[in-house]
Amino acid sequence: MKHTITLIPGDGIGPEITDSVLAVLKAAGADLNYDVQIAGITALEQKGELIPESLIESIKTNKVALKGPLTTPVGKGFKSINVSLRQIFDLYQNIRPCKSIPGVNSRFDHVDLVLFRENTEGLYSGFEIYDERNQIADAIARISYKGSERIIRAAFEYAQKYNRKKVTVVHKANIMKQSSGLFLKVAREVAKDFPDIEQDDRIIDNMCMQLVMYPERYDVVVTTNLFGDILSDLGAGLVGGLGVVPGANLNEECAIFEAVHGTAPDIAGQDKANPTALLLSAVLMLRHLGQHDVALKIESALFETLKQTQLCTRDLGGKCGTKEFTRNIIKHLT
Repeated sequence: MKHTITLIPGDGIGPEITDSVLAVLKAAGADLNYDVQIAGITALEQKGELIPESLIESIKTNKVALKGPLTTPVGKGFKSINVSLRQIFDLYQNIRPCKSIPGVNSRFDHVDLVLFRENTEGLYSGFEIYDERNQIADAIARISYKGSERIIRAAFEYAQKYNRKKVTVVHKANIMKQSSGLFLKVAREVAKDFPDIEQDDRIIDNMCMQLVMYPERYDVVVTTNLFGDILSDLGAGLVGGLGVVPGANLNEECAIFEAVHGTAPDIAGQDKANPTALLLSAVLMLRHLGQHDVALKIESALFETLKQTQLCTRDLGGKCGTKEFTRNIIKHLT
């Protein structure tokens, strides 16, 4: 079945890496149609708004989107585009696989963890108050039973589906006894429904230390919004950086797959960008759509290319531009 997806090329290097991904998808035989939409700085310049209504309607209709990196202007009055999209569509699951890739330089070669980050609550809920008279700023970290239960259950269900052995719950319940305490309490309740999966928990600061010392001990990790934001970048650092990890935001009805790195305006238009992160996000999208054979074909071709440094972009140690790297991946498609 041919799927129509919302395609958001993005800002900066976004259009270049999107073109690269589209070329690989076409060569691999992905059964897709594209509804191209703009957002971010590009949309602000052309339509006067960061998230046009046409984009929202497109995602509502297609249920699946592939998104390049976007820029949210600095300053008051501009809310994060990524946070806004997650809240508009209630995409409560942020999933970030972090797996060592042969050929990609990193400090570890045995990392294989999947991080589940609650995507709509916590300190990113948007509940901030500023007391002008006393010059005090307050931010409310909203944690609900429902929000905790559904992200934790999603992590356990993922572990069960993909034969993962352990789910680690990350919190700060020793200090934040009500909010983080609720998250941990719910986790222990949900764990009872999955007796075949080991469950443990770690305090956030200790977890950061654990991951940079013993990342091989961890499998599926689930946590709240801010902690997940921190750990997902840390996890990317374990396997080579943001340029080689995919990202997914989803619920039971809708999904947005994205490159999690920035727009890199300093190299935009110079044929230097690395499309790996967006391509791996497209692989996640294909699996989500049931196109498993094409997903495996692309992933295998990419990994085979990454093993040969001379075939890669400069940030990966090679000398290739974006277009040449893309052609090298396509040559490995079988």
